[in-house]
Amino acid sequence: MPKHFLDTNDFGREELADLLDLILLLKEADRDGCVPELLRNRSLGMIFEEPSTRTRVSFEVAMVKLGGHALYLKPGEIHLGERESVADTARVLARMCDVLMARTLAHETVTELARWSRVPVVNGLTDYNHPTQAVCDLFTMREHLPAGKALEDCTVVFVGDATNVCSSTMHVTTKFGMDFVHAGPADYQAPEAWVKLAERNTADAGTGSVRVTDEVEDAVRSADFVYTDLWWWVDQEDEIPQRRAAFMPRYQVNADLMALAPPHARFMHCLPASRGVEVTDEVADSPQSIIFDQAENRLHAEKGILVWTAYPGIEHHPAPELRAHHAGRIAEHLGRAGWTRR
Repeated sequence: MPKHFLDTNDFGREELADLLDLILLLKEADRDGCVPELLRNRSLGMIFEEPSTRTRVSFEVAMVKLGGHALYLKPGEIHLGERESVADTARVLARMCDVLMARTLAHETVTELARWSRVPVVNGLTDYNHPTQAVCDLFTMREHLPAGKALEDCTVVFVGDATNVCSSTMHVTTKFGMDFVHAGPADYQAPEAWVKLAERNTADAGTGSVRVTDEVEDAVRSADFVYTDLWWWVDQEDEIPQRRAAFMPRYQVNADLMALAPPHARFMHCLPASRGVEVTDEVADSPQSIIFDQAENRLHAEKGILVWTAYPGIEHHPAPELRAHHAGRIAEHLGRAGWTRR
């Protein structure tokens, strides 16, 4: 069975910690210009149902740095779920590519791709979660830990809407025994099903907690990391006036709100950001902000996730005799056909 990467809840804490360590090794190798070509001559099929900056660039550059090739299948360019079933698309692409990444509007599309694919499928974002961002964020937090604290000692406060990034952050942080708080208006808070999964994670970890509240001022007072995301997503444009009224100004991450947090607290955002809406320029560009470290770490996280999922299933070292055998047969055929080099 291929090793899909659809949800961080599919993996244990030790497995995810191993992935974080791999990402660190690949980042250090990248810094020295020495990324090993672990996926040399391999192909990544990238399916997008909506455009993206960080997801597309991070996966494409990651695959090239690993010695492979990435194919961008842009919105409307393939027949995914329209003139061709998701199952058939998965089976066809899996015959041509070594790993697939899909950024889809519905989570069911990614799970259906994984069900029918014989190569690993990586979830590049759905309406439910964003696990590659979650791994990137946890890695970034580990790089910016407050002095004297480990991950399990930290509190992450997510301010705003119950987005797919909120879901993923809630679940990956509690997997590592961290304290997670979602602070938002009552109508936009994380659903009970998400909270139950997070509580199960903290029970397994033996530490950590999850809390949902509308008291944002109280929540940020204990924050080591303050995280926010967009207040509306695809197909929610008609809700913008009511959403803006619900969130503004109390749940905007601005200098006044950050002043309530401990001085060491760091600000995070998965980007793109609507500056002046969920976050002000003063915070996004402040010394407390680590949003561009996050953005860069998407590249290193994607390298790690691609290697983690695809490398184990690849036959990496064909014997020299086998290479010579095939090269000889092909050269002989070309010679008989008169297709010799001039």
